[in-house]
Amino acid sequence: MTVRVIGAGLAGCEAAWQLARRGIKTELYEMKPIKFSPAHTNADFAELVCSNSLKANRIDSAAGLLKEEMRRLSSLLTECADKTAVPAGGALAVDREKFSRLVTEKIKSNENITVIEGEVIEIPDDGINIIATGPLTSEALSEKIKQLCSGALSFFDAAAPIVTKESIDMEYAFFASRYNKGDGDDYINCPLNKDEFELFSEELINAKRAPVHDFDVRNPKVYEGCMPIEVMAQRGKDSIRFGPMKPVGLRDPKTGHRPWAVLQLRKENAEGSMYNLVGFQTNLKFGEQKRVFGLIPALKNAEYARYGVMHRNTFIDSPRLLNADFSMKDRKNLFFAGQITGVEGYMESAASGIIAGINAACEFLGRERIYMPRETMIGSLAAYISDRTVQDFQPMGANLGVLPALSEHIRDKHERAAKMAERSLNIIDGLNL
Repeated sequence: MTVRVIGAGLAGCEAAWQLARRGIKTELYEMKPIKFSPAHTNADFAELVCSNSLKANRIDSAAGLLKEEMRRLSSLLTECADKTAVPAGGALAVDREKFSRLVTEKIKSNENITVIEGEVIEIPDDGINIIATGPLTSEALSEKIKQLCSGALSFFDAAAPIVTKESIDMEYAFFASRYNKGDGDDYINCPLNKDEFELFSEELINAKRAPVHDFDVRNPKVYEGCMPIEVMAQRGKDSIRFGPMKPVGLRDPKTGHRPWAVLQLRKENAEGSMYNLVGFQTNLKFGEQKRVFGLIPALKNAEYARYGVMHRNTFIDSPRLLNADFSMKDRKNLFFAGQITGVEGYMESAASGIIAGINAACEFLGRERIYMPRETMIGSLAAYISDRTVQDFQPMGANLGVLPALSEHIRDKHERAAKMAERSLNIIDGLNL
């Protein structure tokens, strides 16, 4: 019996890895480098097209718990992320090129994985198949998925710009992490006083935006976690000052005071030659990005290694279509994995690939399927995307709110999160996977 994984992104690589480590010969299909999506530029696998941050690393946080669960399930991507990490305070961020290169090397050197380059335009009707083509699935295959699923949902996602380190004016910036977490130089902070912020905010709201094809401007669906900064600014004059530009936990060493607003820049690569504008996903025209972001004093002469872009994402109506093992309800040999299922986030996508891969292996080996317990972060996300009672289905990322309540009442939120993490990891350690 043939086992195929279609798509060598985050979820596809994890799925193929889980199959391979169980001794199952797996075909991994990837259309790059023959064909690229509008947002992809790197020929390597598991390309990170938005931020290079994989979010918090603390186990008593939702994102940190998810990654620790993945590590204990022999995740390929967390292993590669840990080896290619760059300083990011309490977060796990990676040098995206080194990360993708390492994942690609691991996949291609595995004797149980055969990589097949080329676009897949049909859904195979034989063998065991995992579709992990991501939110930017090619047009031809998207049509086949829509036919299979009786339609699909779409939303739009945005990426933040990247600037060169040497072009940042450090006379108007300082190194620090919020509340002195990390090594102290994990972020470059670009402060603004009240007048500078109000001018920046006004120009941001009125700046010219790039056209987005196949986008209903009258009723746009933009995932909240990647809301363009200019859209967020429209919600109120202080919306971004209480959001990505919040100055809380920072003091400008030049003044000794907390700034009115702050843009944080995070290392994009290990060498620290490029920095990402944290929380500044945008759909402004490239010239407008340079002009408006240049109103931030530290970026007045910034050189852009990459401008921000906005692109279409697609996900299926999973509560009506998928089981909690990520197989189709009416076609047990066909699995979906990744953001196309409605999990949102890099590691959430990868985690779904782990579960799809494990269960595809169970199907191949004639074993009982694995349904992750709800008390685990992976299990709670799987339960959400397969819950028929969910009506207005929207992407869901890891959060402590999806976990079942503890049997004991704990008022302190940090202690409560730590107990939830302890419960989850004890369950994971007791599984025979």
